Amino acid sequence: MGHGPLTGYVILDLTQFEAGTACTEVLGWLGADVWKVERPGRGELGRHSVAHPDVDTFGFLALNMNKRSITCNMKTPEGIALIKKLLEKADVIVENMGPGSMERLGLSYEECKAIKPDIIYGSIKGFAKGSKYEEFPAFDPIATHTGGFVAVTGLPDQPIKSGASVADSGSGIQMALSIIAALLQREKEGIGQRIDLAMQDYIIGLCRSG
Repeated sequence: MGHGPLTGYVILDLTQFEAGTACTEVLGWLGADVWKVERPGRGELGRHSVAHPDVDTFGFLALNMNKRSITCNMKTPEGIALIKKLLEKADVIVENMGPGSMERLGLSYEECKAIKPDIIYGSIKGFAKGSKYEEFPAFDPIATHTGGFVAVTGLPDQPIKSGASVADSGSGIQMALSIIAALLQREKEGIGQRIDLAMQDYIIGLCRSG
């Protein structure tokens, strides 16, 4: 929340861990008002570690320090009703839940668009729609391996995992860029749109000259 180029825009943040939260972090530093939805009691899954269950992790703080945190039990009808109420006031919704989760919750793009016709709906998944791996969940190591990133790190016969979360943060930043472009288009044409981004696709693009 600040006085940047995105001041006045509201982002409904249904993200967890890194890929989605990196996206909304960027939007927040650019001035957007980010409403981060977390589970009651424990917060989002990336907030705590097994070793220190009662302390917010550095990773969580680094990716969420510029957001408003609210709690909502999205497994209840009342929780979903609250999300839909918040959606009426939002410009953008961003999610990186497991494949099919938003549809099961009644929060698919079509259902959100019915509530807010010009909503910009950003969705980050491990694999692209239509891919034979579409239904598979993914974390950074899976995306960097299946996208070919480890083929350009380490030795030819001994690939090495990247020390940085390239797929997570990189795809999050790419989604932020796409959302900004969608907001510009909405200003010109008055339309919302859906943005689907696959972490594997991002890594393939990153490695195209490797």
